[in-house]
Amino acid sequence: MILSASETAIAQAAQALRDGQLVGLPTETVYGLAANATDDAAVAQIFVAKGRPADHPLIVHVASVEQVALFAAQVPEFAQCLMAAFWPGPLTLILPRQSGVATASAGGQDSIGLRCPSHPVAQALLLACLPLGVWGVSAPSANRFGRVSPTTAAHVQSELGSDLLILDGGECDVGIESTIIDCTRGEPVLLRPGHITRGQIEAACGRIVLDKDAPQALLGQPAPRASGTLESHYAPRAKVRLMTAADILHKLQALGPHANNLGVWSAKRPASDEGFGAGVLWLQQATTAGQAAHDLFSVLRDLDARGVTQIWVQLPPDTPEWEGVRDRLQRAAA
Repeated sequence: MILSASETAIAQAAQALRDGQLVGLPTETVYGLAANATDDAAVAQIFVAKGRPADHPLIVHVASVEQVALFAAQVPEFAQCLMAAFWPGPLTLILPRQSGVATASAGGQDSIGLRCPSHPVAQALLLACLPLGVWGVSAPSANRFGRVSPTTAAHVQSELGSDLLILDGGECDVGIESTIIDCTRGEPVLLRPGHITRGQIEAACGRIVLDKDAPQALLGQPAPRASGTLESHYAPRAKVRLMTAADILHKLQALGPHANNLGVWSAKRPASDEGFGAGVLWLQQATTAGQAAHDLFSVLRDLDARGVTQIWVQLPPDTPEWEGVRDRLQRAAA
């Protein structure tokens, strides 16, 4: 049930969340499958609907910094700087969790992931929830676990069915999930890259951002589990292979007229006399990281829908602004 995000529909969705139901929620990153974050029974429905392991933590979305203290036991100074710089926006912070709060959402950990989304529909829904006693919503991507994240309301419906109430907020602007920074071990640690780069994080908080595989001796304990960090994730039905542009051309030439049911996402269209045949469906990859991120999941879904069995993707540049796109592609190909 896709509803235009009117004031009435937002109020209906807020009441549904209050009543323990699930709601499809647009954010600036991807669409989420939302439940009242403090209602463990409601949150359990998310894991069932997605086929997601119950120990894989969810991100709690809040309307503003004012709700953080309801979920987080403490907020380091550098995390406060990041909230001031990037909230509302596509940044998730992992913080020590208040005891007894959002236990199911935390996946059994003593930490909690918090984010304040900037999408106007998400903001309107979160604000409408507050008078009903819903202080935040747990909202992983609204798709089957491990599959391609949805960036339109129609994507959510195709994944989870027509019975789910889905607020239509249009196509997501960012297109890949939020950057995740672990703030539980004294230093900022990048657990998942995204639209906000590590350089921007470092500039905002005045600290070096460590990698998730930084030596345990440096931080005292291993990284907490976090959403979207499994080796294999964001995968379409078709097999994804990452290649250079030269490798794509070489392999197309080798296949020649035998290429069939093949999708290619690359910056430049291979010429027909270089092996580009009728059995190859080509889509153009944007040359800027922001546009490529916006397009990524829609391209994978589109090629899947057209029945290709393999998707050859030109591997983007290994530069900081492309880190989020490369991360999603590497997990899709795993």
